[in-house]
Amino acid sequence: MIKTDGHLGFMQALIACIFWGTMPIYFKLLQSVDPLEVVAHRIVWSVPVLLIILYFRKNLASLGIALANSSVRSAMLVSALLIAANWLIYVGAVHSNHILAASLGYFISPLISVFMGRIFLGEKLSRSKWVAIAIATAGVSVLAVQALDTLWISLALAISWSSYGLVRKVADIGPITGLTAETGILFVPFMLFLLWLTFGMPPSPTTQHLGDELTIDLLLIGGAFVTAIPLLLFASAVKKMSLSAIGLLNYLAPTIQFLVGVFLYDEALTPSHMVCFILIWTSLAIFSTDSIVTERRRQAAMAKPV
Repeated sequence: MIKTDGHLGFMQALIACIFWGTMPIYFKLLQSVDPLEVVAHRIVWSVPVLLIILYFRKNLASLGIALANSSVRSAMLVSALLIAANWLIYVGAVHSNHILAASLGYFISPLISVFMGRIFLGEKLSRSKWVAIAIATAGVSVLAVQALDTLWISLALAISWSSYGLVRKVADIGPITGLTAETGILFVPFMLFLLWLTFGMPPSPTTQHLGDELTIDLLLIGGAFVTAIPLLLFASAVKKMSLSAIGLLNYLAPTIQFLVGVFLYDEALTPSHMVCFILIWTSLAIFSTDSIVTERRRQAAMAKPV
């Protein structure tokens, strides 16, 4: 039974990572829509979808309980702003043909998360993890020399996502419930923004809006499902898999994004990009190996009879 659960968890996490990895293709289809409007629709349509998911999971009460706590509400406000900023930068990067820069950001993010854990949570770092962080820093420095114009995209995505992860780690709320709270907090301002665009602004010759074309309408609404489905799968997989396995699969999504950018959209892969990615992948290999060894030691220690 445990083995079956492990296989099911792996398949769920794999599908979630493929969803995230191929997401640039989805947002490329919305290139005629302003990135801020895309994010607004993603947030607004996610709220009813997530509420329905919570209802069928018999978990609606958890949303009210969590938001009744003032510290959780404050954390959700901060995480809502961070996730909105992250989504906006990401969609903007895809629309401006900088998928490689976006993928690099999500490669760097786990290493920044570890560094943040050391600073803000007092988590100890092994020598191997310090080496991994140093190699990743060297990789980013190489890219800064020749690709300074897009480096800010990578760093902004990495820092916003890592900061989001830090806030969610300390907030006492589950992944689906938390995303529902975050999108719920942002629902009113973004709904007002969309109403203003629809009824208060004249038609634009440069960008499309909801109601201009059926395909665009379906894609804008579908952003809610693109958001909710992989999160639901991944949240379920986490309960069935080891942390080390989950950690390794986290690198699959940016790897797929990297391949999509290079081979599907012909983004330029410069020598500085290659050196940077090689150093980042090397640092992630060291980081992952150290994490796996640490996890196995922890499990072995727990298995020993007292």
